[in-house]
Amino acid sequence: MEEQVNIPEEVQNRIKNIPFKNLLYITQVSHSPSKVAEYTDSYVLIYCLTGKGMCETAHGNFQLHSNQFILIPPNRGYSYRADKVHPWEVYCLHFNGNMIKELDTTFGLNKFTSPTNLIFDGQIIDSWTEIFSSLSNGLTDENIAYANLCLYRFISFFLFPSQQQKTVQEVEKEDQLDQSISFMKANVHKRLCVDEIAEAFRYSPSHYSVLFKQKTGLSPIEYFIRIKIQRASELLTNSNLIVKEIAGEVGYDDPFYFTRIFKKVTGKTPREYKGLSTLTGNQNRMGFILHN
Repeated sequence: MEEQVNIPEEVQNRIKNIPFKNLLYITQVSHSPSKVAEYTDSYVLIYCLTGKGMCETAHGNFQLHSNQFILIPPNRGYSYRADKVHPWEVYCLHFNGNMIKELDTTFGLNKFTSPTNLIFDGQIIDSWTEIFSSLSNGLTDENIAYANLCLYRFISFFLFPSQQQKTVQEVEKEDQLDQSISFMKANVHKRLCVDEIAEAFRYSPSHYSVLFKQKTGLSPIEYFIRIKIQRASELLTNSNLIVKEIAGEVGYDDPFYFTRIFKKVTGKTPREYKGLSTLTGNQNRMGFILHN
């Protein structure tokens, strides 16, 4: 799904003349599998969450993998596209401001012009989504100001990974399988395969599957399905969404297939489950989904 919000040039020009607001501001935010731009006067940050794709910039042609990002300097053209076999989920944000020169002097932004590794952190996408949601609600002064303040936090995940995330060495000491479960929860709306999950944590698919089943008693995909059904159970209990909408929220295009999977896991159809939502112990049943 392609999503994009552009900040009009007249709004940018107004921001440029306002102290504090002109330090760092968003010019575009997008979520699109491919793009060609002949020129941009902003920095462009491209973050690949899952899958992989190709980035063509003035600094070279690069393949961007899951949990990698690249920063494209202004006054240059660029293009990117998803891999045909393992298409990516990519998040893009354009930004500018009077603080850019100071950031470049302090951190050397050119070192990010080739793919840079990150440790998975669900807060990155949460932060991007907060920015996008604010701007999608209308380009009012208040919404733009809020999104621009959120921009500081979003950029911090990439400039200060040691502050926001564990280092690679620390993560190696931690249980990577727990991290992969968090990854599944953050991508509950998608249809991930074992290869994509394993790649995100630098495992081979076969080794990851063996370790995961030893830990949980389930295969990665079986566990991912249960996460989806748990989320669907929460939506059935706490929202007014219809079954078709809930199916879409957890990555199922076909509501009838979703209903079969839901009944297989819980023993009830979604409508039967929703009918029990007012009974005592419904929250315990949701816990049962993942622990049995």
